[in-house]
Amino acid sequence: MLAEYCDPLNGTCFVAQSGVDIETVKPQYSFLFEFEEKFDKDANRLWMHQNWHTSFYWAALYLSLVFGIKWYMLKRSAFELKKPLVIWNLLLACFSILGACRTVPELAHVMRKFGFQHSVCNPSYIEYDRVAGFWTWMFVLSKLPELVDTIFLVLRKRPLIFLHWYHHITVLCFSWYFYQQHIAPARWYVVMNYTIHSVMYSYYAARALHVKLPAWSNWSITLLQITQMAVGFYVTLHAYLTGPTCAIVPQTALWSIYMYLSYFALFALFFYRAYLGGAKAKRSARVEGKKPSSKIQ
Repeated sequence: MLAEYCDPLNGTCFVAQSGVDIETVKPQYSFLFEFEEKFDKDANRLWMHQNWHTSFYWAALYLSLVFGIKWYMLKRSAFELKKPLVIWNLLLACFSILGACRTVPELAHVMRKFGFQHSVCNPSYIEYDRVAGFWTWMFVLSKLPELVDTIFLVLRKRPLIFLHWYHHITVLCFSWYFYQQHIAPARWYVVMNYTIHSVMYSYYAARALHVKLPAWSNWSITLLQITQMAVGFYVTLHAYLTGPTCAIVPQTALWSIYMYLSYFALFALFFYRAYLGGAKAKRSARVEGKKPSSKIQ
């Protein structure tokens, strides 16, 4: 039996399978934090509906600061910032690990009990589940403070590539935009982001502490990110092609598809230049008896 559900904010509707028990659509959590129990999805959604456009102002401020600081640092010595960097990455690692621990069970539950189609097309993760709903809200808000990553980068005079700042501003703007629509594929976006950021920020913290890590740890994180972009593209394309039985506005789906394609291409290019092209150049240099260059063009 099918039932139609309409978005009270933008009037768009989708057709979903009815007769699903609200209590069985979410996992049985062993405990709930008080702030999760008090989560108000409707109030937060309304706030984002009224304010999502401010993400563009934040993005403009971010770019101005980043390139302003980069210019300011041209004739100045780099800051070390070891302790602040360790603390910052540990905070983000802990936040991401907690977010993953609270959202992965919901995705695993609906995949096991209702299947892939539900996970991509039904927004039960935020409509009926306060735990996953709260951490989706935290995911969206966290895209703003995560911009500080780049401030550390330019103050330490590390290379600032297009992929870095492009990824930050587009994720910020798109996540604020899609939250007010409660799109179904976002459960995948959130779980993947939390999970990979758990690994990534833990890696950054370890590097800042000068912990010796295996050589494969660096490229494996980039490979995880490439996989994330491929999965994000697939689930969004699946939702888009499914049509009105999926809770996602077609225009939003198209924007998401374009974004994930661009991320996939940029991360794949970075992976090739950093780990495949560079290795080939080093082998060639050794054959010719020249000193290999570690600089990525």
